Amino acid sequence: MKAAEVVQRKFLLDKILFIPSYIPPHKESSEVASPLDRLSMVELAVASYPRFIPSSIEIEAKERSYSIITLGKIKKIFPDAWIFFILGIDAFLEIDTWRDYKKVMEQCYFIVISRPGYCLDDVRRILDWKYVDSMYELSQYEEIKEDKLNLFKIFLLSIDALDISSTEVRKRVKSRNSIRRLVSESVGAYIEKHKLYQ
Repeated sequence: MKAAEVVQRKFLLDKILFIPSYIPPHKESSEVASPLDRLSMVELAVASYPRFIPSSIEIEAKERSYSIITLGKIKKIFPDAWIFFILGIDAFLEIDTWRDYKKVMEQCYFIVISRPGYCLDDVRRILDWKYVDSMYELSQYEEIKEDKLNLFKIFLLSIDALDISSTEVRKRVKSRNSIRRLVSESVGAYIEKHKLYQ
């Protein structure tokens, strides 16, 4: 949650939607919990954050999730909103494998967050020059105002955070190692109760 808190504060966001996929497009279905279990864990994880909203928009569609489709639905729900796509650099570096990724990039702002083992400069090498020119890397104490939103579309944000991934959580559960510092207490209890990832 630390990354989401930093993003919300720096970009003065009214709300952040947390949207679990029905079928994640880049993972085998055998690797992940059921859609309803993942939604329940999201609800538990954000319960104490009033600006963080769990969304079932992709799960309700009951089909493979693609960002281009989800963005279209969000724009209909929030027609006057400025939409920001928040993701880790590891996911962003695969953006050219997304369906209609160039259209996705035209429909929203991107906030790309650092991850251990990755360099934010790597973002520049995977994109066409026109996208590189629309990038902006935030300084440590900077907040983004409207003037920057008129000039840039992709924001690079370095965050000092724990190296946590869903893959690591699943791996630890399967090998019966503790996940206490990786997930909230409520999410850990849910995983144990429902015997997920075992």
